[in-house]
Amino acid sequence: MRQASGMLEIETRGAGLVDITRQVAQWTYEQGMEQGMLTLFCRHTSASLLIQENAAPEVQDDLVAFFARIAPEEKGRYLHDDEGPDDMPAHLRAALTQASLSVPLIGGKLALGTWQGLYLFEHRRRPHRRSVALHLMGD
Repeated sequence: MRQASGMLEIETRGAGLVDITRQVAQWTYEQGMEQGMLTLFCRHTSASLLIQENAAPEVQDDLVAFFARIAPEEKGRYLHDDEGPDDMPAHLRAALTQASLSVPLIGGKLALGTWQGLYLFEHRRRPHRRSVALHLMGD
């Protein structure tokens, strides 16, 4: 059994989903393994990771709108607002999603379904540089 680890740096443009499937698949391919398990870990508390629909862009718009409704930006609503009115809502949205994902590697490829993609979900309004740690175990 072999292991490989790496870091993916993602530039976001503000709140929304960033498709990272190609970058992750490329990194995985470069490791030269045929089977195993890939773990992705988001190193931030105001961004998260999702496996989500990759065909209809409306899905992404609906997800952003849904999370804006359940964790709204509202002056005076939260105690924590050190970095502005989107600070605590971003933490709540990250808490409701995932910091890590696991994806099987089968035949040298990520075993994602036909309509699945890997996404970094940026919960802050302004652009950020986000880090996603990658760890692959396999043969």
